[in-house]
Amino acid sequence: MTLKISIMIIFIVLVVISPLFGVYLSGQPIEPFGTFPPLTTPVEQPDFSWPVFFSYLIFSLGIIILLGVAALRQTSGTEKTTYFSRERTRLVWWGWLGLALLLLFWFFAWTRISWFSPLQRMTFVPLWFSYILLANGVCLRQTGKCPLLHDTQFFLILFPLSGVFWWFFEYLNQIVHNWYYVGVDYGPLAYGLHASVSFSTVLPAVYTTRIIVGESTWFKDRFHNLPSLKKVSPLWMNTVLLVLGCVGLTAVGIWPDKLFALVWVAPLLLLTGLLHLGGFPSQIGEMVKGDWRPATSAALAALFCGGLWEMWNYLSMAKWLYNVPFVHRFEIFEMPLLGYMGYLPFGIFCLEIVEFFSSFRSRGK
Repeated sequence: MTLKISIMIIFIVLVVISPLFGVYLSGQPIEPFGTFPPLTTPVEQPDFSWPVFFSYLIFSLGIIILLGVAALRQTSGTEKTTYFSRERTRLVWWGWLGLALLLLFWFFAWTRISWFSPLQRMTFVPLWFSYILLANGVCLRQTGKCPLLHDTQFFLILFPLSGVFWWFFEYLNQIVHNWYYVGVDYGPLAYGLHASVSFSTVLPAVYTTRIIVGESTWFKDRFHNLPSLKKVSPLWMNTVLLVLGCVGLTAVGIWPDKLFALVWVAPLLLLTGLLHLGGFPSQIGEMVKGDWRPATSAALAALFCGGLWEMWNYLSMAKWLYNVPFVHRFEIFEMPLLGYMGYLPFGIFCLEIVEFFSSFRSRGK
């Protein structure tokens, strides 16, 4: 496991240093990026651009069409990946409790009740803990097991891991300034604590949802036995991924308003390249072999959770707003339409992080 630890250290260093190097090359000061917690403020962004919007739209439609074609390829009679044994049951009582609490905190998040107003800004955490409870109940009903009950220790570790994980995106957002928060004027220490607890729900929510998606009957018969790229030189491909990740993050620091989308893609490419060069598997590596199920289930899970994030955020008192250059148009809740595409690589990256730390447990360190 020493090699894997080294890979993660190198990855963290490159994620931190590469965009700072780009900022330095652009002639901007790097001192502001050393503060914690990173408090991103709204800045003036370039105006909406139809050519840029259509460029991103065409690329997004290409990905959607590719996924649609893969989804139409139903394959039967082959071995399929299972995460847990299938033993369908009724939704357990605490799953119903999760649903009831979710509806309750959703109500409090979207309404303005005077006696509840001191706590109105804190509904995000109980809302998402309720969702995670409900999702585990659904997972138990669908597969006969769930992470909360049958992988408890590792699942609980995902919460603090998730808090640290999302702070890296807050760090990168200081460069691109694509989102900022309102209604969170707690002061630096209180904000850092509250934000860390809120961020801790990301990985557990996506991971549990990913199991539900990946274990559905419809999904398990699709997205595998697809054309592979086994003839591509592994060393060449891995080097390209590593270089693209580093260069992409550096370029974000130089041209943040033009290359903001790389915030969601470059870290994934960078980590994938490092894993492959170390001789470890990855979700993109499985896609290259023709099995898209792990990556696609994670991407769809993040997209589903993303829809919930944006919906519940819309009328909340403490919330985030977007300020995206060139393509900020056709909002669904607060998120511009094309912004939802970022959830696809983000979901794969979430799974990669979970699988990375899961390997320490499964191999006994």
